[in-house]
Amino acid sequence: MRILLVSLLYPLPTNAARGTFVADHALALKAQGHDVRIVNTLPRMMKYQEARRSTLTGAAKAPKTFEHGGIAVFAPRFTTLPDHPFPGLTKWSVKRIARSVETWLGEWRPEAIVCHTLWPAAVLANHLSKRWTVPWIGVVHGWDIDVGLDHASVGTSVTALLNDADHLVAVSKRLLQRACEAGRNPDTASLIPCHVSVEDEWLKPMKPSKKRWRKSNIDVLFPADPRRPEKNHILALKACELLEARGWIVGVTTLKQQPRPIVWDRMLVADLTLITSKRESGPLVAKESMACGTPVVSVNVGDVAEYLPEWCVAEDGTPEALADACEEALKARWEDGFTLPEAFSESTVMRQWNEVLQGLVA
Repeated sequence: MRILLVSLLYPLPTNAARGTFVADHALALKAQGHDVRIVNTLPRMMKYQEARRSTLTGAAKAPKTFEHGGIAVFAPRFTTLPDHPFPGLTKWSVKRIARSVETWLGEWRPEAIVCHTLWPAAVLANHLSKRWTVPWIGVVHGWDIDVGLDHASVGTSVTALLNDADHLVAVSKRLLQRACEAGRNPDTASLIPCHVSVEDEWLKPMKPSKKRWRKSNIDVLFPADPRRPEKNHILALKACELLEARGWIVGVTTLKQQPRPIVWDRMLVADLTLITSKRESGPLVAKESMACGTPVVSVNVGDVAEYLPEWCVAEDGTPEALADACEEALKARWEDGFTLPEAFSESTVMRQWNEVLQGLVA
């Protein structure tokens, strides 16, 4: 099947860590035999504006066309202002991209459009869908549901896009529930999580810690860029301070814009991964860490409570609860050989995706 994948997030030549969950899906579709092309819409911006958000790093000077993982990528520009005070301007600019997309594709036309992240990339997906008379699938992650639906200026537009898609895919139960509460027909919506794509070289079984109790050095991995406020780096530091007060010698490693192999290397050497985010769609890094054999401690965010042991989830999200959960994870024997549920495997996820795609174009 010919599939055009549209997204606001996708790896860039100078920022390989950007939108890796979208790239994983594109590569998985290609591995299934689909003919995939990528349109990564980018805002027009100056180099200094990249400092506003780490996911914008590399966007100012990104080339208009490039390849990632053997898949052709087109990165057209649209005009917008920070925090989208004039959504009409943004939508008008995004729709104008359609002609350049057609020129780039030449004679090639998709049988279906998949759009990861709704605002504003889905404006283009919806416009192209009507222009070519092909179905489009919207995929919602965190921002569109947690922030976009209630956003003062773009909330109405996000709600409309949520309901305009021929089919909606949510990556967690919570996001699916909120989408349906916003008016989405449950009969044309599916729950399909992001799959875990850790390569075989980094796959390790969960093993008990061999550290001396409250006397050893422990390496705590904070798997995000601390500059992103929603990742709540301060809470992680407070929990680590409490661990140090109890006798542990704590080192904290953060992740910024490293390539995936370096991220997995750091997961391998960490004693535990600590997640303190205020909002998450997954998070995917929790699943990747466990695939690398490293225990995860987290606040109750995203879908972590569905697969993590109860004592690894700090329900009240306080530094004390997180420190307690870290110690529980360190002293656990992991005798049962804990593994991630099959629902997060690439084969299971892609089987669900193929069913959705075939149902739309049949």
